[in-house]
Amino acid sequence: MAETVTLKGNPVTLVGTIPNVGDPAPEAVVVTKDLEEKRIGGAKGKVQLIITVPSLDTPVCETETKKFNELLAQFGDKVDVTVVSMDLPFAEKRFCESFNIQNVTVASDYRYRDMEKYGVLIGDGAVKGLLARAIFIVDPEGKVAYKQLVPEIAQEPNYDEVIEKLKSMV
Repeated sequence: MAETVTLKGNPVTLVGTIPNVGDPAPEAVVVTKDLEEKRIGGAKGKVQLIITVPSLDTPVCETETKKFNELLAQFGDKVDVTVVSMDLPFAEKRFCESFNIQNVTVASDYRYRDMEKYGVLIGDGAVKGLLARAIFIVDPEGKVAYKQLVPEIAQEPNYDEVIEKLKSMV
């Protein structure tokens, strides 16, 4: 059965299957703001934080990305962080330059729509085709160590929970 979340109280159905903690993290290819392909998921030999958001051009996604950019500075290069949306790389580049985003990689799933492998592609409603708000932490061996699917897209995630889990892993 497909997962659902809400957008301002209205249910939306997600496409794909959300991996559970302990499952292998699917490999996905996204495109960075510099138009380079980046592989996320799978075994990388280091902790990965994968954050999905609907669009950087919305207030909640903007706030979330800026906040994670600040919070994750403490980890340096110990964690490979990627914020994924369906925004085009050109818009993502402009966003990163406008807000001095340097501690996270901002990337787009517009090319392959690989985030369906994570079960976060919105399949219906007003924002069909965008990504739900979710967070996955992948251990160095490529297993999902943590997941957070935010039940209401218009709300921010639990930052403290994510940071505490990362601290326990690095």
